[in-house]
Amino acid sequence: MSGGLLVAGTTSDAGKSVVTAGICRWLVRQGVKVAPFKAQNMSLNSFVTREGAEIGRAQAMQAQACRVEPTALMNPVLLKPGGERSSQVVLLGKPVGELSARGYHGGRQQKLLGTVLDCLAELRGTYDAVICEGAGSPAEINLRRTDIVNMGIARNARLPVLVVGDIDRGGVFASFFGTVALLSPEDQELVAGFLVNKFRGDVSLLEPGLDMLHGLTGRRTYGVLPFRHGLGIDEEDGMAVSLRGTVRESNVAPPVGQDVLRVAVCAIPLMSNFTDVDALAAEPGVVVRFVDRAEELADADLVVVPGTRGTVRALQWLRERGLADALVRRAADGRPVLGVCGGFQILGEHIEDDVESRAGQVDGLGILPVRVRFAREKTLTRPVGEALGEHVEGYEIHHGVADVTGGETFLDGCRVGAVWGTHWHGSLESDGFRRAFLREVAAAAGRRFVPAPGTSFAALREEQLDRLGDLIEEHADTDALWRLIESGAPQGLPFIPPGAPA
Repeated sequence: MSGGLLVAGTTSDAGKSVVTAGICRWLVRQGVKVAPFKAQNMSLNSFVTREGAEIGRAQAMQAQACRVEPTALMNPVLLKPGGERSSQVVLLGKPVGELSARGYHGGRQQKLLGTVLDCLAELRGTYDAVICEGAGSPAEINLRRTDIVNMGIARNARLPVLVVGDIDRGGVFASFFGTVALLSPEDQELVAGFLVNKFRGDVSLLEPGLDMLHGLTGRRTYGVLPFRHGLGIDEEDGMAVSLRGTVRESNVAPPVGQDVLRVAVCAIPLMSNFTDVDALAAEPGVVVRFVDRAEELADADLVVVPGTRGTVRALQWLRERGLADALVRRAADGRPVLGVCGGFQILGEHIEDDVESRAGQVDGLGILPVRVRFAREKTLTRPVGEALGEHVEGYEIHHGVADVTGGETFLDGCRVGAVWGTHWHGSLESDGFRRAFLREVAAAAGRRFVPAPGTSFAALREEQLDRLGDLIEEHADTDALWRLIESGAPQGLPFIPPGAPA
């Protein structure tokens, strides 16, 4: 059996995904054959593996950190929210139905434990180490009975647990102590210690608190990672970017041409795979922001309508906020618009949906000559093609089937004037195509923008992953971390009362 570790967090967005990726990249640079694993992921940002399985994009990114091909084993259960109380359940890369939160936690989740453990066992039989990521907090005492992603998987697979806390939010010592103290004695035996994330300032000022935490819990801190900009790659959800005015971090290099390009992304409900615009933000001179008001489109050179798990709901939202009318006016004026997946469907003439929203026949914005019918079977593919004279690769995740009746061919969709639509996610990561597309946008927008000739999105992603590996190597006790991965949690860790309620 190979070594293993579960990276848990005091809260959601504590940094579990990037810490897991950092540990993976550090290990692979030491010659360790390593794989990522997340038993259950709730995310609208997903990816399609080569075998046609849908998994969370965070696990695909972690697989890249490991320099291995992502597979469904790495994320056996994916939950894709479709509203406040229900999610599509994707099992081993294929959708198996919609469930309410009560229905899932009321019995279905625990039935998946065997499948999850089988996937983890298969990975551990293949790799030297498997670095697992938890979800939310392991101290969600109301959900512990059916947990298959935090202490549930740790207990069954005998994994040591490292708890990550985001000190930038404040209250990290209380969060660390409270997380341990709300676990049962059996769960506490596996919690080996802590990792502080996003620290700003002099670490020596933090050390007295870490010493006191050790005294209170009997558990050490394995490292203090400093705050670094630009490491939030492939986030699991849109919470961090869905608020009006949030600006996607862009490349700090100056523009090559005389002008910048301003890209406005409509922050529609249930926004999915908004990571599509990361490649635009990586271009020098391209500024990307997320917007939710019609007036914020006025100075945009390109408006992106991204993917969504609720196409009809997003269409209604655009109409209620006046964004729909603004998009129609842009198209009529010959100003650039790009629709991706659900955004492409919204730009079409009609949507027939008896699957996702069950709204039946709905009028789209009528900008593109496309009619969409929702099929029960989900399309999950990795297409390769050519557009604008350049090689393009992407991936498709959608129930909507598009019938394109006019316009110029554009990937699997079409183009009319300065409006483009496609189901392909990730196409802008193809460097030559992205540059050609931006030249078209700049010409239509009347901007003297020139794409940087040497920008490689793949190379930038590798640099980010190496920076994560550097953080672990330089700021964590890697010898102690390896002993933890290889040998498990230390013996004799003390119980911290009160423990989990009966």
